[in-house]
Amino acid sequence: MPRFHCAQALAIGATIDLPDHVARHVQVLRLAVGDYVTLFNGEGGEYTATLSTIEKRRATAEIKTFSAREAELPYAVTLAQALPEASKMDEIIQKAVELGATAIQPLAAQRCVVRLSAERASKKISHWQGIIVSAAEQSGRNRLPSLADPAEFNSWAAQRDLHRRILLSPRAEQSLSDWARHHPPQAITLAIGPEGGFTEKEETLAQEHGALILSIGVRVLRTETAGMAALAAINAIWGEM
Repeated sequence: MPRFHCAQALAIGATIDLPDHVARHVQVLRLAVGDYVTLFNGEGGEYTATLSTIEKRRATAEIKTFSAREAELPYAVTLAQALPEASKMDEIIQKAVELGATAIQPLAAQRCVVRLSAERASKKISHWQGIIVSAAEQSGRNRLPSLADPAEFNSWAAQRDLHRRILLSPRAEQSLSDWARHHPPQAITLAIGPEGGFTEKEETLAQEHGALILSIGVRVLRTETAGMAALAAINAIWGEM
């Protein structure tokens, strides 16, 4: 059954106008009046609805039932990703949503090649938000991970955080998997460096403010691989249920 995010109030028995992008998607999928769809608004749970009308630029749906089903991890994981080159961030965000990340924090680290102006950052945030929505629709999540504005690494590292911060580095002496096996599931932030990795100065700064410096194995992973490997390892060790 096709799943669509609708950022509006949803209630059983209501007939709603679907958002423009959803109406377009309905037409692209060649859905017909009477077809069932799943709708969610990010506030929890999902609704089953039937398409009532499909016009050239408009579609409506009647909401039939509600399910409290969720697909969230039992612990919060924030992915703090240093900005990579080209469109790698798109794939990183998409896969992080699929793997259950609850928040995404873009970082501007010293070795980042990409530097975003205020205007470009605003456009990127809008673009990445669309990727989050699409990934949530595809993966069956009913809550959207939050997306923070890009932050300078040094200022971010100095901030107080209720989550345990873990910075991944090939120079670390302890592995993420070893640490996770000896600690109960808990809210964490995984910080991933850019293509050239975090500098030693950045690692020291993060450590001085309470971050753990851990590795994810003897092989050096690409920035677009490291976060996904870390998320998958945490999920495998701590479990998803």
